[in-house]
Amino acid sequence: MVDGLSKALFCSCLERDMFFPERIQSIGPNDTVLEIGPGGASYHRADVLLEKRFDHPSVAEAQRAFTPPLETTKEVVYYDGGRFPFDDKQFEYVICSHVLEHVEHVDAFVEEIVRVAKRGYVEYPTIYYDYVYNIPEHISLIFHRNNFLYWMPKAEAELDRFRYVQDFFLASMRKGYTAMVDELRSFLIQGFEWEGDIVTQRAYSPEQVSYTADELQILTPAKKESQRKVEGGFLETIGKWTYRMRRRFLLR
Repeated sequence: MVDGLSKALFCSCLERDMFFPERIQSIGPNDTVLEIGPGGASYHRADVLLEKRFDHPSVAEAQRAFTPPLETTKEVVYYDGGRFPFDDKQFEYVICSHVLEHVEHVDAFVEEIVRVAKRGYVEYPTIYYDYVYNIPEHISLIFHRNNFLYWMPKAEAELDRFRYVQDFFLASMRKGYTAMVDELRSFLIQGFEWEGDIVTQRAYSPEQVSYTADELQILTPAKKESQRKVEGGFLETIGKWTYRMRRRFLLR
């Protein structure tokens, strides 16, 4: 069930908080910090919050994973999409955590991130997270490799073919069963700091937004035998799925 670190991860899953806040290392003591889409909980160092204005409260509630509205004394700026209502390089730092997967036009959104700030931090779930949970509000798959931020519409990966299985895992997570997210977060989530620019690249197959077999071996931490068996089975399943999807796209 939910306790300790698992509780923090459970809140992160539902409130679009951060899995790796320790990776934020470049905020100066006098820096002005923007946070985009804080959901139900803003980062403590953020000075200004940017939220999208939704047409109906139920849509806003779903986007913040059905958590209560954010209560804050910080400045909250609402916008309708498109260009952010800020000047070029108005902020020294920008935080964008668990937002990109909700964005349709990732290229344009990232351009706005780097336009309004000098540096920042982005975090998002990988394809493996949505392969298991397939969050309905997630519409884009994001993956960072070799200084490129790859993205593709989630619908093109055909994950909905497994919806009957994913609904079970999503329901279990919402009830507090988060051990798998805890153990495998280095595979399920990516997060990195950037400075100057983020180079985006449209992907056209799930292979481009997935780890290679070699990368999975590098990422696998030293675990006790029981944990290695669980992770090994998970990675074997993911590997077989990636192979099948790769063949499907190549044979089209």
